[in-house]
Formats: sequence, structure tokens, C-alpha cells
Amino acid sequence: MPTSSTSHVASAVPCPVVESLDAILPEEPLLMMGAGPVPIPAAVAKANTIVINHLGGTMVKVITQVKTMARYVFQTRSKWVLGVAGPGSAAMEMAISNLAWEGTRVLCIKNGFFSDRMGEMGRRVGARVSTLEVADRAVASLDLIAETIRRERPEIVTVVQGETSNTVWNYHLKDIAALAKAAGALVIVDAVCTLSTMPLEMDAWGIDAVITGGQKGLSSIPGVSLIAFSDAAWARVKGRTAPNAHWCLDASLAENFWHNAGYHYTAPVSGVLALHEALRLVCAETLEKRFARHLKCSQALQQGVTALGLQLYAPQACRLNSVVGIEVPGGLSPADVCSHISRQHQVEISGSFGLPIVRIGQMGEQCREHNLFRTVHALGRTMVDLGVKVDLPAGVAALERGLSGGR
Repeated sequence: MPTSSTSHVASAVPCPVVESLDAILPEEPLLMMGAGPVPIPAAVAKANTIVINHLGGTMVKVITQVKTMARYVFQTRSKWVLGVAGPGSAAMEMAISNLAWEGTRVLCIKNGFFSDRMGEMGRRVGARVSTLEVADRAVASLDLIAETIRRERPEIVTVVQGETSNTVWNYHLKDIAALAKAAGALVIVDAVCTLSTMPLEMDAWGIDAVITGGQKGLSSIPGVSLIAFSDAAWARVKGRTAPNAHWCLDASLAENFWHNAGYHYTAPVSGVLALHEALRLVCAETLEKRFARHLKCSQALQQGVTALGLQLYAPQACRLNSVVGIEVPGGLSPADVCSHISRQHQVEISGSFGLPIVRIGQMGEQCREHNLFRTVHALGRTMVDLGVKVDLPAGVAALERGLSGGR
């Protein structure tokens, strides 16, 4: 038996000796050009260092402005905009778990990894999920979607605007929503990588729930996200008879903080302040100019990559501009390319869930000319170093032409 507090302390877990972040992080910061997170502007970084009372008057003003700016970015007049203390996947789960429950008929249009995740979340809350499987590097035809809706009679249809896993753009989104609405179904859209990078009009297109993460097009920090519900979706949230099994993600409880200035849990105030500044910068630029910047930069990047002699993964008709997929030449793995470009050139790009591709993001602060020149040069040099024959001068020249308006 211990006879003193000293002997008790001696048997406890020993205090570890660990390295500081300065010792762990690379001497030169990595340029984040993958599928997210993305570089953040100075105003966002500064806001993320501030802590305020999560229930004070200042926070009420911040929240009010966040909702006002978010309505512009979502293109909705709906009152029901909420923040989520979690990644885009948490916002996705908030949408699913509040609108679907035991026995709810859900149709999941599956283009890849992230669209399938919505179906999995539906199954976990007991919904009857049917999946429309779409071939890789393709979108489903509207006729097939209409036929599937008629057969399955879903109460909810889930779809992703930009499937980042295989870089496919669901360009039929507006028409898909119209088909679902005509059949009486609510529509949930994953816009994690596309919100503020390309047009999405929640009200005009008849979408009932849109989710996004902070760390992609908005150029905010990871871990704080946004969701918007239509009036019809909110009526379903409030009309459910069984409580949501997810307490933190219960939209009715979240309403108390986001709309009634009351307590739900301690909000991630620094992250909300960062999100405020990110949204403010979007509004200052305007959506129209932001869409044009993203389109120009992404197309110039694609021209540069093609001129190097590499192949883009998704066909042009359904190619996502927000995240560009590039086929890895034979004999190499995505990990080979990603590790070399990071280690030798301090540029971070992404692999993708087993596909033979690497991905370069074009979201928010990634879409800057100096980032593109550095990335194309680093990608070309990486290929040369790994024994792949590419035309690096042609790639850089094509990028320059694309950015200056040439072809």
C-alpha cells in the first residue's frame, strides 16, 4: 500500500518529452495545393487567434453577419443558416441525421467516395437507402435519374455538386433537383469543394439543404462548416417525432445558439471569427468575380498540365474545375509523386482513395497566379526527377497563355 503521495506520483504515467512544432514542421512552409485544406488569407489567420465570449453581445453581432454573408454565398433567402463545429462531413451528417430517420426513403446518387458517404450516413440512421451507381468519370443521365426516382419514390435525394475523389462535376445538378422536387422529394447537396468556386443557386434551383466546409472554396480553417436548410427542410426538421440521435448535430438544439443567442455548447469562437473573415472576403470580391477567377485559373492549370504531356482524368464535359485530377504515368504511384513534390519542392498535392491519380486544388487562395506557376513547375520537375519525359517549358508557356487570355 502506498504510504505517501510521493510514492503515488512515482507510479503515475511519466511526463513525456516531445518536440516543439518548430522542430516538427518543415523549415519552408508547404504550399497547400491539394484537395484541401487550402492556404488562408492573413485576415482569416488573424481572426483565428482571437477568443471571445461565445454568448456575449459581440458574438451575437458576428453570428448575425455570418448568416447574412452565408445567405449571399448560398444564394438563399432562407432564415435557416447554421454553423457546425466540425468538418464538412459533420455538416453532411447534420443534414442527413436531421432530415432522415428510421424508414425514410433516400436515393443516393453515387459518383464516388464522398457522394457514397451520404448514403452511408443515411443507413446509419436507419433510412432505407437506394443507390444509383454512376460509372467512374461519368455523370448519370437525367432519363436514368428520372426513372430511378419514379421507381424508388424517395423522400430525400442526395447528390454532390463536385465529386472531389474522381474530379467529376455533376453539371446536371439544377435539373436533378427539379426532377426530385417534382416527385415531392427534398434535395441535399454536398457543395464542400464548390461553394464560392462555381455557381450554385440554392433557392432558384430548388435545393433544400446545402453543406460546405470552411477549408476549401471559402479559404477558412478546417473544422468549422456551414449548412443551409430551405423552409421545407426546416419544417421536416421541426416536425419529426423522434429526437435526433446526434445531440451535438441536432439542428433544433443548434437553433438556440445560431438564431436565439442561447446556449447549445461552447461554440468554436475562433473558428467562427475566421469563417466571418473568409465570408467577408468572398463578399468583397463578389461571387461573379470569384467564379471568373476560379474558372480562368483552373482552365489555365489544365492547359499547363496537358502541355507538359500528362493526361487529365475526368472528361472535359464533366470535369470539375475546383479539383483537377491528373493520371499518374505508368510505373509510378500517386504516393511517389506526392512525396517527391512535397519533399523536393515544398508543394503539397493529393492522391485519391486508390485511384491512379494525383489531384491539384483550385479553390479560394489556391487560385493565384504565383501559386500556379510554382505548382506546374514543381509538378514538371517532379516528373523529370522520377524519370517521366515531360515538356516543362511548354507546360509553363501554356499556363502563361491561359492566364493571359490566350489558348
